[in-house]
Amino acid sequence: MKLLFILDPYASLNTKKDTSIAMMRVAAEHGHALFVCQQQDVFLRNEIVHFNIQPLRLLSGEKWYALSEQIETIATDFDAILMRKDPPFDNAYLYSTYLLEMAANQGGTVINNPAAVRSWNEKLSVTRFPQFCPHFLVTSQAVLILEFLEKHQDIVVKPLDGMGGTSIFRLTKNDPNLNVILETITRYGKETVMSQQYIPAIKQGDKRIIVIDGEPLPYALARIPKVGETRGNLAAGGKGIAQPLSDRDREIATTIGQTLKAEGLFFVGLDVIGDYLTEINVTSPTGIVEITAQTDCAAASVFLTALTAKLESQAR
Repeated sequence: MKLLFILDPYASLNTKKDTSIAMMRVAAEHGHALFVCQQQDVFLRNEIVHFNIQPLRLLSGEKWYALSEQIETIATDFDAILMRKDPPFDNAYLYSTYLLEMAANQGGTVINNPAAVRSWNEKLSVTRFPQFCPHFLVTSQAVLILEFLEKHQDIVVKPLDGMGGTSIFRLTKNDPNLNVILETITRYGKETVMSQQYIPAIKQGDKRIIVIDGEPLPYALARIPKVGETRGNLAAGGKGIAQPLSDRDREIATTIGQTLKAEGLFFVGLDVIGDYLTEINVTSPTGIVEITAQTDCAAASVFLTALTAKLESQAR
């Protein structure tokens, strides 16, 4: 297969835990050809989407890659195009989904489905499955958030376009900074945010469940907050511990997985705290390196097997 990965700047990727690198390594081990580009290398010339790409060879030293000369291609030159650019989901990311949707309409296989990525906001999409969610409120109005806090006493507020635990606040009625936090996160009523009932089970970890073509891996990565911290995100200092899925985890993942597969969301990370779904990550979810290192599940190999089966099915 010929696989194109759209990535963040290559030197910025963490070779010890980057999911995209793990995917590429297992693909290379199976003899597949790897190509890379960045978001700005996708462009439209007249009606055709083009890519300025570079063949990539994986290395084992401190520098993990070697690149060949840049060439111009189109979507059908690849068996699959994997959009692995990290959020934030800003205008540049939005425009990339439009271009990649055009590329898919021109015969390319783009993972994840760009139109679905655009419509599945990673915070708001949980509301499609209210049976699994904690109590929530989505608004830009501080007065409504204060009413929500009065009812639930202990809540979390977060922006709709954040990642890695950025700008997530836990609020209680007696917080001396309550008003200034709400002013800041809503930008004085101009920015819509999500409020969720605080879930004490965060102390046991914010579980990342990887769903591949509708099926969850058998293990979740529980991201345990460091002492004095509410957020379990690894980027916020959390510690990742792999653990088998609970019955509730599996119920959530298999139910949602059916819809994800139907929408063309092939590789997705669900965030579950206790028994509650809190986020659905469709842009560039991570966690497979830690799961592979701590369990008998070779997650990147599971991904490649599922991708191969999907492409073979499409070719029939």
